[in-house]
Amino acid sequence: MGLGHAKALGPHVTEHVGRYYMYYSALPDGTDTYCLAVATADAPAGPFTDIGQPLQCGPGFLNIDPMVFDDPATGKCLLYWGSGFGPLLVRELAPDRISFAPGSEARELVHPIPGDDPENYQSLLEGSWVVLREGWYYLFYSGNNCCGDAAHYGVMVARSRQATGPFETLAQATGEGHSIILETNRHWRAPGHNSIVTDAAGQDWLAYHAIDPQQPTFDAIDDAQGYSRRVMLLDRIEYHNGWPRLASPEAPSRSPQPAPVTE
Repeated sequence: MGLGHAKALGPHVTEHVGRYYMYYSALPDGTDTYCLAVATADAPAGPFTDIGQPLQCGPGFLNIDPMVFDDPATGKCLLYWGSGFGPLLVRELAPDRISFAPGSEARELVHPIPGDDPENYQSLLEGSWVVLREGWYYLFYSGNNCCGDAAHYGVMVARSRQATGPFETLAQATGEGHSIILETNRHWRAPGHNSIVTDAAGQDWLAYHAIDPQQPTFDAIDDAQGYSRRVMLLDRIEYHNGWPRLASPEAPSRSPQPAPVTE
């Protein structure tokens, strides 16, 4: 089953043995069913060709925001995904990296927490990103609502000794009221859906998007529809007592910050 014409979002590109794999979410025209899809290319800039059938589809937007992680401890290639008011999930991919491993099953990692508490960003979860640091697998994820006038979004974190869990959230481990490490301030609204990049000095950086309150929508697209203008931002991560924190006390930062080391 091909996807035909589809709305595509949330890509993650990885390289393996000289081949590039783009994992993304697709919403086929005329449906309300999101699919996890894969396309491949010989170069990171493409052109990418879809493999012709989705990994899986499901109701609503459960199947969004794929992220692939090669676990050095087990040699397994793992796919993380999830949203739609369901849990974040992980499942092993087959050696071909375009299908699930035979006999594998999805495992639930972090569950949403319903509620209207303004400090609760976990009623909807998405945007998984996993890194391994000092024996800990850190699962960064985002919630609640990325966009629009009611945007309420931030970055949270959980950790585990295994890539497939069980994961313990920052709140569960520390007794804090929430697991948030990045949220709205007076300069930026609704920061989230991060990735982690590591510079030439081994320093981790959180790359993410946020809304500029001074220009929150794209006039050039259609201001009446309120498309949120999400700016790309970068802040340095430090690890304290086994947990990642943003180095800048003003994060999301607006003032000049030390730059990543490039060589």
